[in-house]
Amino acid sequence: MELNRKNLRKTGIVLEALPSTHFKVRLEDGQEIMAHLAGKLRMFHIKILPGDQVQVEMSPYDEKRGRIVYRGSR
Repeated sequence: MELNRKNLRKTGIVLEALPSTHFKVRLEDGQEIMAHLAGKLRMFHIKILPGDQVQVEMSPYDEKRGRIVYRGSR
Protein backbone atom coordinates (compact mmCIF):
# COMPACT_ATOMS: atom_id res chain seq x y z
CA MET A 1 0.00 0.00 0.00
CA GLU A 2 1.46 3.33 -1.05
CA LEU A 3 1.01 6.33 1.24
CA ASN A 4 0.10 9.59 -0.44
CA ARG A 5 2.40 12.17 1.16
CA LYS A 6 1.23 15.69 0.53
CA ASN A 7 3.57 18.14 2.24
CA LEU A 8 2.71 21.80 2.03
CA ARG A 9 5.60 24.16 1.20
CA LYS A 10 5.33 27.70 2.47
CA THR A 11 7.73 30.63 2.64
CA GLY A 12 8.46 32.51 5.83
CA ILE A 13 10.97 34.55 7.83
CA VAL A 14 12.89 33.25 10.84
CA LEU A 15 12.00 35.23 13.94
CA GLU A 16 14.00 33.47 16.63
CA ALA A 17 16.63 30.73 16.90
CA LEU A 18 15.88 28.24 19.69
CA PRO A 19 18.01 25.43 21.13
CA SER A 20 18.48 22.14 19.31
CA THR A 21 18.14 23.52 15.75
CA HIS A 22 14.54 24.66 16.27
CA PHE A 23 13.31 28.01 14.99
CA LYS A 24 10.25 30.20 15.31
CA VAL A 25 9.11 31.14 11.78
CA ARG A 26 6.45 33.63 10.63
CA LEU A 27 4.85 32.45 7.41
CA GLU A 28 3.65 34.74 4.61
CA ASP A 29 0.05 34.38 5.79
CA GLY A 30 0.99 35.70 9.27
CA GLN A 31 0.90 32.35 11.07
CA GLU A 32 3.78 31.59 13.49
CA ILE A 33 5.06 28.02 13.66
CA MET A 34 7.91 26.02 15.19
CA ALA A 35 10.26 24.50 12.62
CA HIS A 36 13.32 22.27 12.85
CA LEU A 37 16.23 22.05 10.45
CA ALA A 38 16.16 19.33 7.78
CA GLY A 39 18.87 16.67 7.83
CA LYS A 40 20.64 17.80 4.63
CA LEU A 41 20.95 21.36 5.98
CA ARG A 42 22.45 19.96 9.20
CA MET A 43 24.83 17.71 7.26
CA PHE A 44 26.25 20.57 5.22
CA HIS A 45 26.33 23.01 8.20
CA ILE A 46 23.96 25.55 6.61
CA LYS A 47 23.56 28.40 9.11
CA ILE A 48 20.09 29.83 9.72
CA LEU A 49 19.88 33.22 11.45
CA PRO A 50 16.94 35.40 12.50
CA GLY A 51 15.81 37.44 9.50
CA ASP A 52 16.57 34.72 6.93
CA GLN A 53 13.89 33.83 4.40
CA VAL A 54 13.22 30.08 4.42
CA GLN A 55 10.96 27.50 2.80
CA VAL A 56 9.14 25.25 5.26
CA GLU A 57 7.53 21.86 4.58
CA MET A 58 4.47 21.30 6.72
CA SER A 59 2.49 18.15 7.32
CA PRO A 60 -1.27 18.33 6.75
CA TYR A 61 -1.75 16.74 10.19
CA ASP A 62 -0.07 19.42 12.33
CA GLU A 63 0.07 22.93 10.91
CA LYS A 64 1.91 24.39 13.91
CA ARG A 65 5.15 22.51 13.16
CA GLY A 66 7.36 22.21 10.11
CA ARG A 67 10.77 21.39 8.66
CA ILE A 68 13.05 24.02 7.10
CA VAL A 69 14.17 22.65 3.72
CA TYR A 70 15.66 25.73 2.00
CA ARG A 71 17.33 28.98 3.08
CA GLY A 72 16.99 31.96 0.78
CA SER A 73 18.54 35.39 1.03
CA ARG A 74 17.85 37.94 3.73
